[in-house]
Amino acid sequence: MTIMRKKRVLLVLFVAFVLFLFLSSNWMSWFYPIHYKDEIREHAEMYDVDPFLIASIIRVETNYETSRESRRGALGLMQLMPDTAQWIMDTTGVPKSSLELIRDEPDMNIKLGTWYVHRLGEQFQNNPVAMIAAYNAGPGKVKEWLREGTWDGREQTIKQIPFGETRHYVQRVIHYYRQYTKIYGHF
Repeated sequence: MTIMRKKRVLLVLFVAFVLFLFLSSNWMSWFYPIHYKDEIREHAEMYDVDPFLIASIIRVETNYETSRESRRGALGLMQLMPDTAQWIMDTTGVPKSSLELIRDEPDMNIKLGTWYVHRLGEQFQNNPVAMIAAYNAGPGKVKEWLREGTWDGREQTIKQIPFGETRHYVQRVIHYYRQYTKIYGHF
């Protein structure tokens, strides 16, 4: 009888713990953390970009792991191509940085990546779905798809994006964006 009583007590404690997790207002943040919030907030505010969009891009690109370099050579948290990073520094007047710094320093990478997202917003009339697609496939490709009618830039027609990688990328970024906004409410 005492063994059954112990099992019941353990079961009650377990159920209480699970209920606490689910009723706690921020338990989902354990599964959807946002790292580098200060850097994201600062640069998103500076370039008038939704910080949740930047956090979602980083989550999909590198899951917040610094010093990442892709097989294609994309660098850092936001996976910037070296030529793109160089162009951003030339265009914005940001002091030149080495590729190692762009890869390894979160603040610099987020600054350059956030400016780039801002620039994509200008090119695509702040259509976040088209901006996300352009971040992955390049603005030239997305403009071509829109011009030729291959894709209309809407979330409802993501399945029409010709590149499977970009289609999946856009879906994942939107998923994390929705989760972040639902969990955190404000940045």
